[in-house]
Amino acid sequence: MPRRWAITAAAGVLAVGGGLVWAAADDAPPVRVEHHRIQVVDGPDDDQRVTLDASFFPPVGHRSAPAVMLAHGFGGSKDDTRAEAEELARAGYAVLTWSARGFGRSTGEIALDSPDYEVKDTRQLIDWLARRPEVQRDPGAADPRVGIAGESYGGAIALLTAAHDPRVDAIAPQQTWNDLAAVLFPNATGAQPRTGVFKKLWAGIFFTAGSPDNGPGPAPSTACGRFLPSLCEMYQEVAETGRPTDEAVRVLRRSSPAAYADRIKAPTLLVQGQTDSLFPLDQADAGARAIARNGVPVSVAWIQGGHDGGDQETGRVRGLVRDWFDRHLRRNGQAAPPAFAVSRTGGIDSSTQEVVIQAATASTYPGLRANVRDVPLAGREQTVFNPAGGTPASVSALPGLGALGALDGLGAGGMLPSDIPGQAATFDSRPLDRPLHLTGAPTVRIRVSGDEDAALFAKLYDVAPDGRAAPARRLAAPLRVEKSGEVTVTLPPMDYRFDRGHRLRLVLSTTDMGFATSPKPAAHKVAVVSGLSVPTVPALHTPGAPLPGWVWGLPLAALALAAGLLVQGRRPRRDSPDPALADVPLQITGLTKRYRNGHLAVDDLSLRVEQGQVLGLLGPNGAGKTTTLRMLMGLIHPDAGEIRIFGHRVRPGAPVLARLGSFVEGPGFLPHLSGRDNLDLYWRATGRPAADAHLDEALAIADLGAALERPVRTYSQGMRQRLAIAQAMLGLPDLLVLDEPTNGLDPPQIREMRDVLVRYAATGRTVIVSSHLLAEVEQTCTHAVVMSRGRRVAAGPVAEIVGTRQRLEDAFLEIIGEGT
Repeated sequence: MPRRWAITAAAGVLAVGGGLVWAAADDAPPVRVEHHRIQVVDGPDDDQRVTLDASFFPPVGHRSAPAVMLAHGFGGSKDDTRAEAEELARAGYAVLTWSARGFGRSTGEIALDSPDYEVKDTRQLIDWLARRPEVQRDPGAADPRVGIAGESYGGAIALLTAAHDPRVDAIAPQQTWNDLAAVLFPNATGAQPRTGVFKKLWAGIFFTAGSPDNGPGPAPSTACGRFLPSLCEMYQEVAETGRPTDEAVRVLRRSSPAAYADRIKAPTLLVQGQTDSLFPLDQADAGARAIARNGVPVSVAWIQGGHDGGDQETGRVRGLVRDWFDRHLRRNGQAAPPAFAVSRTGGIDSSTQEVVIQAATASTYPGLRANVRDVPLAGREQTVFNPAGGTPASVSALPGLGALGALDGLGAGGMLPSDIPGQAATFDSRPLDRPLHLTGAPTVRIRVSGDEDAALFAKLYDVAPDGRAAPARRLAAPLRVEKSGEVTVTLPPMDYRFDRGHRLRLVLSTTDMGFATSPKPAAHKVAVVSGLSVPTVPALHTPGAPLPGWVWGLPLAALALAAGLLVQGRRPRRDSPDPALADVPLQITGLTKRYRNGHLAVDDLSLRVEQGQVLGLLGPNGAGKTTTLRMLMGLIHPDAGEIRIFGHRVRPGAPVLARLGSFVEGPGFLPHLSGRDNLDLYWRATGRPAADAHLDEALAIADLGAALERPVRTYSQGMRQRLAIAQAMLGLPDLLVLDEPTNGLDPPQIREMRDVLVRYAATGRTVIVSSHLLAEVEQTCTHAVVMSRGRRVAAGPVAEIVGTRQRLEDAFLEIIGEGT
């Protein structure tokens, strides 16, 4: 450290007015907090005096400990990191948070993490930590053991400080940039941002975020709020022309970790968001590869969220950061984290309706171009138009709305407008013969011709077998092409699974709302001259999800049930089948059931069902339909009356129940198993030969596609309903009983279900369907039994029941009147 730094540090980094407060959660040890106003000097000539608003959290339960500096994101303040600071303090770290110059209650102007400004600030904050007795020191009087973590703007300052101050022992930057010039002027055809496409939407948000918020912070000094005047002028010039100047590139590169990557010797954890059109995954990739060349440990994690929104996985990320510092600051033998981790969406947990996130890991970081698979693309040369003024523009990503991309992956595409007709060329692959999991940045070579230079935006879509297309990720790769020529396009890096039977679609659009495009109308011809080169990482491994606690109790419950059935089975049983009913699927006589609370659920019910009928058990909620079906299945005992299936009386465990398939009161599956495994397990439990299951017919009915291989806990209600119906049809039972089978199905699926039931009964089998909708029974069933308050109101062919609608309504009213 230069001698003048030591002098200014000794003179300037004094705590002026250190306030002292306590913070404690209900069940957590209290955390002490000291508020300080720390004076620093910065600027190219060390001629500026800035006051930083900081908070210091001494370690809980330790006299001295390693220190962690937590930097906030752009537009924020030290208050944004307080919760994480308290967690780290309770974990035994000394923690320092501060509002960066130009933000919160700190003075000074924003300089975009410049080495002359913000980096000098953090170096003097390290000097301040070196003077604290609570902070553990490495050899050297002014060398505290310290790590830095931060998100976005704070992540870049972590990288830049590590590059300029060798005292930094570990860093954990999150969702940040490697090359700020390449971020704001990306160009897939080359490394020079001078020819890039201006990311106008994010740049505008970036610079206007420095505007005052009428808070207690410093007053604005420019039209860009608290930015240095020179930076404001730079932005205004670039925004007006849509092209970077040489000075803009120089300034942005100077605030980029890429310019100093060879100096970063601190172990580095890089956390980057998959839902991030501001700092895409390639920024973390470039940083990881450059820092790894210095021979220091580097770990990369891709999370679901990002600057566009989505699940930020806050708890998991904080755990990763804490483990990283435990290993490299405490040096306590903490196991090395995986070199590469990717958060993947596993669907929706039907019990909580929340998106399931799982982490796939690999022992080495593969980069963005590993294990490439070539996917041929088809499509003729196409003409695309750039509209006058560049509007209307297509939409790939919008800040804060990237969470919609996760919904696209769950089959909820189309929630944002995408590409404008006439402005986009599309090229499709053939349907995949096996699943393809893309992890990295695909590439493709294209040919463009026209009278003007072209700005194009490349995107990747997932096209389902029914033709519906959804963005693989709501990200676009911009490129600028000369009037005519061939270029290699690198699409946005992502992690995405394309299922068997799906197609990959490359889209090249002339407009995108997030970028500056030419206002001049033009036409371009676009063709692909290669297939899509798709990287994969087969080494990524997703551990099995932990089983819910109640699952461990199932074996014990099963043993208890088996013991009960065994005792029941040893009792003498009298089954006197009625030969006259041997061909009658179901006859119920005088069935009655009253619950312990006195409620009469079924009252003297009698009915008969013949072969080939589709019988609708119709009635409002509470009519006794489900109770009747549960007694039919032997799940509960009637108080009076009897039920006979093909002449045999129904009782728990009766052999004749093997001829019955049922679905009553919602599906019950093992949530950690796939749909296919649940069906297989169910059938094996029957002890019948696998060939008798007729699994293919059942799976055709379920129509779950690739979801059949996913854990059932990720299914929607409709998917669980279809799987339950397929399970009921395993073995093609002679009598099929379904309780409200259309719940959770959309109209096309309901129509398909009607056809399935009619075809099923046409083979001589019998179907009983309960419903509270007369129209549903009318369209599906041949016969109906109408119930209300546990009693039969009417019975007969559906046409006859519908034709006497008024008499049916009168009967309902009569029963209701008797009950009042």
